[in-house]
Amino acid sequence: QVQLIESGGGLVQAGDSLRLSCAASGRTYAMAWFRQAPGKEREFVAVISWGGNSIYYADSVKGRFTISRDNAKNAVFLQMNSLKPEDTAVYYCAGRDSNKPDTSSNAYSYWGQGTQVTVSS
Repeated sequence: QVQLIESGGGLVQAGDSLRLSCAASGRTYAMAWFRQAPGKEREFVAVISWGGNSIYYADSVKGRFTISRDNAKNAVFLQMNSLKPEDTAVYYCAGRDSNKPDTSSNAYSYWGQGTQVTVSS
């Protein structure tokens, strides 16, 4: 069982940047970020394949967020720029044993505990 631990969340102002990190206790293949705002469903943010050659973003974050990974460290990152109040949510790291970069949360077996990101206006 792979464990995932997120870090890097916090309280920032609109327009600021944050970098989220996710450390895995073992190898996972496709890795993704999801987020959940209060009273809303968990939603897909970004996904990256093992080799980094397949990357997808939600339309709402495209051009502002960048997902990357360091396989030597079993880590995935989410660089978030030009943050908006609507980006406020708990951000979750997820991993799966398949390298298919799925955008559905149901496809992922491994989940972190989440890290809070709050963007004030």
